[in-house]
Formats: sequence, structure tokens, C-alpha cells
Amino acid sequence: MREETVFRNSLWLLSALLCLAGTWLCGQRVLVAHQIADAAAHDRPRGNLSDLYPRWLGARELLLYGRNPYSAEVTRDIQAGYYGRPLDASRPGDPKDQQGFAYPVYVVFYLAPTVRLPFDVVRKGFLWVLLGLTIVSVPLWLRILRWPVAPWAQACTLAWTLGSLAVMQGLKLQQMTLFVAALVAIAIALLVTDHAISAGILLALATIKPQVVWLLLFWLAIWTVGDLKRRYRWAVSFLLTMTILLVAAELALPNWIPRFWQAVREYRGYADAVPLVDKLIPPPWSRLLELGAGIATAYACWRNRAQGTDAFAATTCLVLAVTLLIIPTYSLYNQVLLLPSLLLLARERQAIWRSSRAGRVLLVVAVILLVWPWLSSTVLAGLSFVLPPEVVQRAWAVPGWTVLTLPVAVAALMLIVAYRGSVAASAGRRTA
Repeated sequence: MREETVFRNSLWLLSALLCLAGTWLCGQRVLVAHQIADAAAHDRPRGNLSDLYPRWLGARELLLYGRNPYSAEVTRDIQAGYYGRPLDASRPGDPKDQQGFAYPVYVVFYLAPTVRLPFDVVRKGFLWVLLGLTIVSVPLWLRILRWPVAPWAQACTLAWTLGSLAVMQGLKLQQMTLFVAALVAIAIALLVTDHAISAGILLALATIKPQVVWLLLFWLAIWTVGDLKRRYRWAVSFLLTMTILLVAAELALPNWIPRFWQAVREYRGYADAVPLVDKLIPPPWSRLLELGAGIATAYACWRNRAQGTDAFAATTCLVLAVTLLIIPTYSLYNQVLLLPSLLLLARERQAIWRSSRAGRVLLVVAVILLVWPWLSSTVLAGLSFVLPPEVVQRAWAVPGWTVLTLPVAVAALMLIVAYRGSVAASAGRRTA
């Protein structure tokens, strides 16, 4: 029996490593190869294509030369590095995304130690930082959920995480969403272990991506009200840190907030920044779905405000999943926020299966949507070694067929968990 168990576990680990290899090979040999060929065919420029670069160059220009990172002049300098040359509106093949500095200006303080270094050094170092933080996030969420899994299962989870399209894209682009997601994981882990002051500081630092964390902060505010005497410390720490960041930012660039909001409005215009649900359902029906998900989540937050650690963790997972439905961007790398929800659903799969027919159907759908990118990427990666590149590259979009629908299925399942009490029962057995 032991040999059978070891063999089964080895197969699971082998399949996870195969998914990891398949996704990354497909990304390089099919997705990136298609992008290069498509750019050449349409005279589309390709530079460093690092999402860190606009932030890094803006930080360098502000801190070393006193230039406004939101200005049109700095934006053109960013384009020269990001795309290889400034964009030209008269050239139909040029991208629409202007790559402006659309972050709160206090992000420059995070990058200050790097502004005198060559960007190639910075991007390579930041890639390793993101990789390390993403790896650490997996055991942290398992600990937050109080789910002690075997080492082989942790290794599988880590391989599947690093082999997801969201994490692959985030690492290839050096996207700061991965950095923020890791800060959130560390902060929540600190909260559940009663290190509230440190948690408040990290949550304030995570506001460099305000659209990613605002719903989480809303939930934490409600949770704090549930037991103000015990939970106020993180809020005080958060507010003090935010005050320091805002004052320091104002000193570095006076009157920066209106410039930031203008940059955000421009970003939403040129980057096709719309909520994920809008890509699936046309307005106004998408707005009704977003409103319904927001109201249902707010009610779950209020109901669980005074509950123990398990209910807190489950509600946090719900909030992060619903965040993907209502923030004004559908970028794939944001789906790294689904990690805690997917872990929770894996832990509660039997309870969900027993809860209702709707739960069973959604669980099957979510599994299919989750597995499809791994399966199709692995197949395409294999085919790329035996078929001509131009043939395989025609299927470059196949692994992404489910990326827009997965967050909807996961959020729906999380709402079922919240309202059916699948986690509430275990929460009653394990208190904070």
C-alpha cells in the first residue's frame, strides 16, 4: 500500500512538473514566437517590453533629474525603451498602449536603490525577487488557510502555480501585481498570527496598485469593526504608513495626486482597461452582475466580521476573487489573486460537492477551466518540436480560451461556499 501511495504521489508531482514545463515552453516557443512574427509583419516595435521599465524610468527621472514622471516628455522616453522607439500615431501598426507612468508617485521610493543601475541588471534582479515572492506565497496561503498538506502536495501546488499563465505572464513582464500579491499574502499571514503593526505597514505598501487592494481594505475595515479593541492596531499602522508615503510623495512631486488621476484616466482610454465581466457580457448587464457580486460580497464581509480565523481567511479569499470581477482591468497577470481561493476550494471540494447540484456543476466547470491552459499549453509545446513554427503559432490563443471565464466560476464558487456555510462549519471547530 505504501509503494502504491508513493507511486501515485510521484505521478501527481510528475504531472505538475509537466504542466510547468509545458506552459513555459509554449510561452517561449509559441506565444512569444507568434508575437515576434506578428510584430514584424505589422511593423510593430519591440523593445524591452518590461512593465517595470515605465516605473523605473519615471523613478529615475524624478529622483535624479527632478522631471515629472507623468509628463508627455517622460512618457516618450519610456516608449523609446519599452517599445524601442516613441510611438507614432500616423503608423497604423503601432500599439495603442502609451505605457505612461500610471502609478502613485510614491512607487519611486521602492525603486530608489536601483535608479543608478543599468536597467538590464534591475530587470533581472526584479525577476528573481518576483519569483522568490511567488514561491513563498504558496506555503503562506496554506498556512493562512490552516491546511497542512504533505510536502509532495506542496511541491505540486508550487509547480502548478509557477506553471499558470498568469504567473508566467507576470514574470515575463516583471509585473508589479506579483509583488503586490505577495505583500498581501505576507500581510494576511501576519494578521492571523497577531503581528498587526507589520501587517498594516505591508498593506500600505501594497497600495501602489490601489485597484488590486481597495476591496480587501474595505473588508479589513469591516473586520476591524467586528472587534475594534483587538484589531485596531493594523489600521493605525496602515494609516500612519499611508500618511508618511503621501507626505513624502508630495515633497518629491508637489500636487502629484491630480496628475496621477489624470494619468489613470488616460490609461483607461488607451489600454482598453475595462472590467473582466465587460469582456464577457455587454453593459448594462455586466454592471448588474458586478453590482450583484459586490453586494453579495459586502454582505458576506459584514456577516463574518466577528468570526474566527477560518471565516476570516475564507472571506479574504472571496474578496480577492471578486476583486477580479469589478476592478477596471482584465489583465491575465491579475489572476494570481485567485491562488488563495483555488487552495480553499481544493480543501473544501468534498463539502462543496455535497452542498448542492449548483455547487457540483460549478466545481466541475472550474476544474475544466483551470486545467485547460495547462493541457493545451503542454500539447502545443510538444507540437512545436515536430510541426513547422507557422503551423503551431496559428493556435497561439488556444491556451487562453478559458482565462476570462475562470475568475467568474471561482468567484461564484466562493460565494456558494460563503452562503452555504461549507467553511462556516469548519470555522466553528477552529477558532481564532
